[in-house]
Amino acid sequence: MSTSSTYLLERAWVDGAVCDDVLVTVADGRFAEVVVESPAGRGFLTLSAVATPNNVSESLTTQSVLRIPGLTLPGLANTHSHAFHRALRGRTQRERGTFWTWREQMYAVAARLEPDSYYDLALATYREMAAAGITGVGEFHYLHYQPDGTPYDDPNAMGRALIQAAHDAGIRIALLDTCYLSSGFGKPPEGVQVRYSDGTAEAWAERVDRLQADGSAVVGAAIHSVRAVPAEQLPTVSDWAQQRPLHVHLSEQVAENDACAAAYGVTPTRLLHDHGVLGPLTSAVHATHLTDDDIATLGETQTFASFCPTTERDLGDGIGPSRRLHEAGSRLTLGSDSHAVIDLFEEMRAVELDERLASQQRGHWSAAELLAAATTDGHSSLGFSDAGAIAKGQRADLVTIDTNTPRTAGTGRDENTAVFAAAAEDVTQVMVDGRVVVRQGDREEIGRQLDAAIGRLWE
Repeated sequence: MSTSSTYLLERAWVDGAVCDDVLVTVADGRFAEVVVESPAGRGFLTLSAVATPNNVSESLTTQSVLRIPGLTLPGLANTHSHAFHRALRGRTQRERGTFWTWREQMYAVAARLEPDSYYDLALATYREMAAAGITGVGEFHYLHYQPDGTPYDDPNAMGRALIQAAHDAGIRIALLDTCYLSSGFGKPPEGVQVRYSDGTAEAWAERVDRLQADGSAVVGAAIHSVRAVPAEQLPTVSDWAQQRPLHVHLSEQVAENDACAAAYGVTPTRLLHDHGVLGPLTSAVHATHLTDDDIATLGETQTFASFCPTTERDLGDGIGPSRRLHEAGSRLTLGSDSHAVIDLFEEMRAVELDERLASQQRGHWSAAELLAAATTDGHSSLGFSDAGAIAKGQRADLVTIDTNTPRTAGTGRDENTAVFAAAAEDVTQVMVDGRVVVRQGDREEIGRQLDAAIGRLWE
């Protein structure tokens, strides 16, 4: 039996603008009606036919309406996540070094995980995401096998643990099952990397074929990097992906660019393009160190650019050319990657603020553009093109922020409040597919769950 609920949003981001008194009706997990500037009153109320706007269906006239105060946004999309990296937060800051020295600490965590502990950590991490307003996550997943490289009884046990964790946390997941075959150009997997590798791209595809998805999950593909998948095997992965999302780490480090040039005589972007990897269903993650030709190629192929500013600054990666990519035709999306921070509001404003540092000028990205990156474009890059907007027929995701906190008070209560003032802690309620999954006050419990899951991992 179909059921519906009606909400009056005090302020909401609808069709590229913040509007007052937005009336939405949710039925079967989607927006059945969205009416801007409803004349309905405040608080809990019952609408009458006289007070109801002409373009609202008669079925709404007898429903109770719950008013939601604050500024409500569509659900946010975290397009790049490594859930197990959450166990590293606060534990990798004592030593000087580079991405490559940090990677050794990350590998130590990767060696400890089994399906049960992976589920526990991912569940707590995804709940933290939900509390931050994230309603969909792209999980870049490469912990496939046991620590010695042998398969579990179910070869997809680790991937299924992630899908179940997202389901239980109440958010959608695009499981970006990752092909990882080499420790470097022409080198076999080493150490913990043996649990990442299927041996060949063909074997990877055969394993991933056994994974099934449902309405809250998408099974997509990922190429870890050009150093981890030999050039001749790249087409196997992209051919398998076809109409699915396909993500790839691209030019995060100058050292990777140099090694690719030495091995193949081209940049990583050109190598991917020459082997049919780039396109409108592909996301280039990081895309930090690019040539002019790289930028043009990513734009011409309409490849998404998934930026992760809080991780890129934490690891000292550098500042990518976000605006130039956008102007070339590459749509921006945002991820929290290593989860040094899980806060899409911070990721949004970091794109603009990093551009200011690099250029010594202000005003590269508008709040509206950054919200599009965090909502509609982000969800589209994960295979959920029906999410990210408060619009009829779209998935009913609503993220409400308090506009009266010390961070948000006095800021104008518009899109600039969301992008340049708010933080994850200002989120008061989150709805995913028509179901409230986070309410104010849940953070303490989520913190305890994170502490327990990470504590068990480090014992």
